[in-house]
Amino acid sequence: MGEMEYDYLAALDIGGTKMAAAVAGPEGPLARVTRPTPKSGRDRVLPEQGVEMIAEACAQAGIDPARVGAVGVASCGPFVKQEGLIALAAPNICGGGRNAPDLPNDWTLIPLEQVLREHYERVTIDNDCVAAIAAERAFGAAIDEPDCAYVTWSTGVGFGLCVDGRILRGKNGNAGHAGHMLLNEDQDAVCGCGNRGDLEGLISGRNLANRVGLTSEALFEAARAGDPLAREVGEYAAHWLGRGLYNLAAALDLRLFVIGGSVWHHHGEWLQPLVMRELESHLPALTAGVRIVPAALGSLVADIGAFTLVLPDAWVARWRKDKPWRALQD
Repeated sequence: MGEMEYDYLAALDIGGTKMAAAVAGPEGPLARVTRPTPKSGRDRVLPEQGVEMIAEACAQAGIDPARVGAVGVASCGPFVKQEGLIALAAPNICGGGRNAPDLPNDWTLIPLEQVLREHYERVTIDNDCVAAIAAERAFGAAIDEPDCAYVTWSTGVGFGLCVDGRILRGKNGNAGHAGHMLLNEDQDAVCGCGNRGDLEGLISGRNLANRVGLTSEALFEAARAGDPLAREVGEYAAHWLGRGLYNLAAALDLRLFVIGGSVWHHHGEWLQPLVMRELESHLPALTAGVRIVPAALGSLVADIGAFTLVLPDAWVARWRKDKPWRALQD
């Protein structure tokens, strides 16, 4: 959030499965469009699609795209700096140099910031989970909480971290990539990044689907319905998420985990006790009182996070009071 004023803002949410673009004015978000994340063609196709989607959202809202003064981007990562600009090296999108038969491209880096700056005066890019924890602290389940993390469990697994009231970013904006912490020696748990046995390789929707031959939606629905093999896989995944949360609570002395993403959004009510059991089973001095709550902003947390990156301070009180993003949810 900052002091600069604009007529309108745009938000771009880039995930491993879908992209969303939205536009907003002082009164709140006005329109939103979604498309699948492109994974073929030139390496510029993804940010160029983002520009097209923002223009489409502007058309829906009846505003001139030239009046969009700033764009906030919440993107899966990791990021790499190319001549000082952020390029995207996400293993769930870039297939170049990796054993990723489900990714029909040879991309290694996507020139995300370079392309966006060809169209917009101000561009601010953060990891989607970093943007999400900023949004949840501004408008959601972690308002004014100084020691917290946002967790997404979806196509990938990611974290946004806040300690002593300061959101952590790191040298290239990659702080929070705890989905790539190595947890065990399971050689079958292959992450898109090439790691074996990291948290994302063990539990992400994409990697679980690759391992068991079912979509993550089908797997977790079967587990909910009581299928014993699917339930075993779901409990296995919950165990490893709980272990990962314990490691972060121990390392950073966190008080609150806000969890979102498609897996948690649809199945968190039966997964949460399993995750908490693992989290609480180690060193009570570090875990006593640690809570898990669902993302208050739901499926729009990354969109609102992207807006939060460029939101003028003068708009914050109105957005916090009116919760105007609910119109997009409806």
